[in-house]
Amino acid sequence: MVTHTFRGPGAGLWAPRLVTLALWTLAGGAALYWALALSARPEAPVPAALAPAPQADAQAVARLLGAGAPAVVAQTAAPAAPSRFVLQGVLAGTTSGHGAALVSVDGQPPKPFRVGATVAPGLVLQSLSRREARLGPSPDGAATVTLQMPLGSSKP
Repeated sequence: MVTHTFRGPGAGLWAPRLVTLALWTLAGGAALYWALALSARPEAPVPAALAPAPQADAQAVARLLGAGAPAVVAQTAAPAAPSRFVLQGVLAGTTSGHGAALVSVDGQPPKPFRVGATVAPGLVLQSLSRREARLGPSPDGAATVTLQMPLGSSKP
């Protein structure tokens, strides 16, 4: 005798349907992930050599913090004797007008100074040329000291 159990219409079809739904959900999630990942614009990092280092203006920071105006005496102080300074090297920017000078002050080891930097109290490195540096009381004023490279220090 053959016996059949009746489970109702579609009773054995639920397991394949659930597996199919799970697989389609995973496939849709993977497609959505890759669509978002490929459409996003990656931010290119700025190379360290091209990004200029931020320079803080000491006078502007002092004014911001409530300091008074700088003393006029410091700006009008008598220029130092040129014998205090020895120009050791120059790195002049030919097209930019910027650069740096290697200056020894009062017999100390030479230090690099950028154009616009204070070399000594009351003296700012104003400009550079191939073999000389000009110093003055302000970046835009008249040069009061001109330093020249020693003759034996040039290299071909």
